[in-house]
Amino acid sequence: MARPRAFDTDAAVEQAMHLFWKNGYHATVVPRLTELLGIGSGSLYAAFGSKDGLYAHALKRYCDLMIAALDEDVRAGSDIRTAVRAILITMVTTDAADRERGCLLVKATTERSTHDGTAEQVRATMTAMESVLAAALSRARSRGELRDEHSPVELARFLVTFVQGLRVMDQARVDRSFLEAAVAGALKVLD
Repeated sequence: MARPRAFDTDAAVEQAMHLFWKNGYHATVVPRLTELLGIGSGSLYAAFGSKDGLYAHALKRYCDLMIAALDEDVRAGSDIRTAVRAILITMVTTDAADRERGCLLVKATTERSTHDGTAEQVRATMTAMESVLAAALSRARSRGELRDEHSPVELARFLVTFVQGLRVMDQARVDRSFLEAAVAGALKVLD
């Protein structure tokens, strides 16, 4: 009979997510993970199969949280321009406050683009972002906030691409005024 796990796997995934987010996949080594989680390597492998398995769970957690927050944020704005501007400026502010950390999705894309599982999770997350934004833009168009000729899907794809570019530019340590000007320019697509 197998022994029950002596640790909380959800808490372990959460802690690992923050470590991978800060250090990236390659710089996060198993001994540091097991130290952080307070478990032995055998327990890590029994629960997640490998460092790769734990990373997959951590990345999925990050992506799920990001999509949930995006959906909440686009629903919170009084109008679509206000909501999108608030989302983008919050990203600029948050990323600038902890540039070492950056965006785990961007790190996953650049570090592990050849890993099938990671690439699939990134694509799924981008598709989910597009879906959330397209739905918000469709609602905005039905309220008369966007012209009828605007395609919510095309605008959503632009915004998903812009968000990732914004986050990469932040990692390149560009000036905040540059990023804010880029946000102002991006918002013109909603005119």
